[in-house]
This record gives sequence, structure tokens and C-alpha cells, in this order.
Amino acid sequence: MRLTIVVPAFNEEEYLPATLDAIEESATRLLDRIDGAVETIVVDNNSSDRTAAAALVGGATVVHEPEQGIARSRNTGARHADGEVLVFVDADVIVPPSLLLAIHAVMSDPVCLGGAVDVDYRPQRRFARFYLRAWRLLARLTGMAQGAAQFCRASAFEEAGGYDETAWIGEDVDFFWSLKRLARETGRKVAFIRRPRVRPSTRRFDKWPLWRVLVWTNPLFIALLRRRKAVWTGWYAREVR
Repeated sequence: MRLTIVVPAFNEEEYLPATLDAIEESATRLLDRIDGAVETIVVDNNSSDRTAAAALVGGATVVHEPEQGIARSRNTGARHADGEVLVFVDADVIVPPSLLLAIHAVMSDPVCLGGAVDVDYRPQRRFARFYLRAWRLLARLTGMAQGAAQFCRASAFEEAGGYDETAWIGEDVDFFWSLKRLARETGRKVAFIRRPRVRPSTRRFDKWPLWRVLVWTNPLFIALLRRRKAVWTGWYAREVR
């Protein structure tokens, strides 16, 4: 089985090396046990820093996507992928060494279209820890799965239509729901890997004031305004570093 890891990156020079190191360690553990191949593609989404250089140093293939948008970046990476299975990992996410083995095991079932991986947030502030626990409960109740780490067959990616490029946030949740809908319609299934979990950066929860966290991560606010790019400058213009 061939895997392609797609990492969308916008001004991630600082975080990207650790992400790529973790991916390499996980790939090495996988290839020590099974026959296959792993490639890593970093999609440089119009960065103004040395993201592309950091990706090359980390052993990744670099693809440039000049039009801003994480959904577009993921779709661009998928178009350049050679793998039978696509694994989408955010540029500020640390994957555990056993993750690719877990994904390989799940995808060895031909009925499985893909899925997502649970997250292990470790914010510094107490209020953020309680807030993220509430989000985890909401996700379980609504069947949501974040895009910190998602995966699917390349064929299923095409069938599901890829990531929605008109959405500036929440496109990962939409994609997971699209996979689940496709699975229901075709008699297949989607997996959710609860162990091991990936560890995303908590920079926004650690550095933003409480009011901004509560507004910009409010489900209703996201639902109403997620297609208006100007609202999401904290992700696309004045990003937290």
C-alpha cells in the first residue's frame, strides 16, 4: 500500500520541522514492518517565510499553491499525490510513531473509505482545557471530526469531491461528513481512530484572549460566516506565531 502524506502550510517555518520529523519517524516504523511506500508533500500556500526551504530540509516534496485557502491547498496536494491512500496532516500537528501503522491497519480493510484521527490538545490555560473538552463532547454528539489528521483512499477522495474550497474554516468537518455520506450510499464504512491521537498546536488557545477564542471558535459564528475570508484573518493574514 502506498501512502501520501499531504501537509498544507502557510508561514509554518517554525512548526513544520517538528511535524515532518514526526511523520518521518512514523513512516520509518511503518516501512520496517510492511512492504509499501510513503511520500510526503508539503503544499506551500503562498508563504512569505522559509516554509518551502524547511519542507525541503525535512525531506518533503514541495508543491506551491499561490491562491490562499487550506481546502485548496489540501486539494492541490491530493492532485500531486501518487499514493493509494491520502493522509492529510496539518503543519502544526505532531503525529505519534504508531499513527501510520494504525492507518495502514484500518485501510487494509477494502470496505473502509477513510476516516479521521482523534486529537490530544494540551493547552496551557485551564479555561482552554475545559473549553476543548466541551468541544470534544459536541464532536461526539454531532459526528464531527477535525482535520488535524484525516485520511482516505485516493478514489474515495475523488468520489467525495475533495475539500470545499468555498469554506475558509470547517472544510475538514464537511469532508468527513461527505465521506460518511458516501459510505452509507455505497455500503462501505468510515473509521475514527481513537488511539493513537495526534497532538495539534494550541497556540491560539494559549495566546488569544478569552473573548476571541469564544467568538472565533463558536459553532454558530463559524456556521454563519465560514465562507467570508475577511473574517478569518487570524488564520490567513494575522496568523498566530
